[in-house]
Amino acid sequence: MIRLEGITKEYFMGDVVVQALNGIDVEIQRGEFVSIMGPSGSGKSTLLNVIGVLDQPTRGAYYLEGVDITQLKDRELARIRNQHFGFIFQAYNLFPELTAMENVMVPLMYAGKPKRERRERAEELLNMVAMGHRLGHLPTQLSGGEQQRVAIARALANNPTLLLADEPTGNLASDQGAEIMNILCQLNAQGTTIVIVTHDPSISAYGKRLLRLRDGKIVADEQVKEAALEA
Repeated sequence: MIRLEGITKEYFMGDVVVQALNGIDVEIQRGEFVSIMGPSGSGKSTLLNVIGVLDQPTRGAYYLEGVDITQLKDRELARIRNQHFGFIFQAYNLFPELTAMENVMVPLMYAGKPKRERRERAEELLNMVAMGHRLGHLPTQLSGGEQQRVAIARALANNPTLLLADEPTGNLASDQGAEIMNILCQLNAQGTTIVIVTHDPSISAYGKRLLRLRDGKIVADEQVKEAALEA
């Protein structure tokens, strides 16, 4: 599904070049649940952003379904983001002035779906994540766990082939975090490919494969059971 070859990402901080990713080679197959771990500054979030086409690499090739997308124009990349990827962030990133239903409808609006279809799809997804009783509530009226459920529903709006989550439980109590991870496991069991960045070993254990990053490089690529035994 995804193949990265020699992916390097460099940033400039004044006259200093910071290498966030350094020659990443990795493949992700359809239906996988991949966890990415590493110390602060190891390149975890940068790698996730490159996979999700939120950021473009400085060098290297990114093949999505066999097509090198690194040379595509911004408009085409935006279409790919909208059609292929769903994003879940630590800070939820909900629009504060919109209700739960309206937040879920946003990506459907960008996809050009008619209003009735947007409303029906949003209600269906919010019911799926047990938020059907909160359709008209604003984010400030929801708990952190409830806001993340809305964010998951929004991420699923356009039936993405890949769900990308950056520390999705980072702002949640452990019981709420477990609820969110159980939802992600159910989605993966239904065929959704999931890549998650986390600093928490108990969260990474929900995945089936673990990538360990250090200094912008993949230093280990393990099946989760094998990783747990070695730990």
